[in-house]
Amino acid sequence: MDLACAMWIDATSAAGRVYDPKQSKVADKVAFAKAPVAVTPNGSAWGWAWSLAVPTSTKKADTAKSFVKWATSKAYVQRVGETEGWVAAPPGTRKSTYASADYQKAAPFAATVLAAIESADPTKQTKDPVPYTGIQFVAIPEFQGIGTQVGQAIAAAVTGEQSVDDALNGAQASVEKTMEEAGYIK
Repeated sequence: MDLACAMWIDATSAAGRVYDPKQSKVADKVAFAKAPVAVTPNGSAWGWAWSLAVPTSTKKADTAKSFVKWATSKAYVQRVGETEGWVAAPPGTRKSTYASADYQKAAPFAATVLAAIESADPTKQTKDPVPYTGIQFVAIPEFQGIGTQVGQAIAAAVTGEQSVDDALNGAQASVEKTMEEAGYIK
């Protein structure tokens, strides 16, 4: 018998897609747990915001705000649950979704996800104090580029193109350079 094991540590918002047999080939072979920790539980909290923002430059602010209100409404969650299946209901937008018996039955990960959301503390996200608020996302313009740099380094390690140590050291150097150029590190 061939056995495979993988651990994917990502946003709680992905749970529905991974568990939905319409979208996932492994839906019946997955389980959910909190990320492992080594030194501090603060570093394993993972909360991600599905931030629906309305840019100040928009000429259709009222329409955009109306969409955000609809996309996070109880009626929308109910409609998705009834038409697409409760496992596909958008997570993280409403606490009432996690209280729904239909959602709990279809989404056995619901309690784990809700606990992760409720326990994530963006003001105590690491072992040592840091000068920003946020767990995984840092609200600086350079964040997306840093994510790309680190992601490419990790991909190089996973594919065997680089050793893990070389990939981590390269990612660290790249991030430090970006942070110095931006003036965050003097």
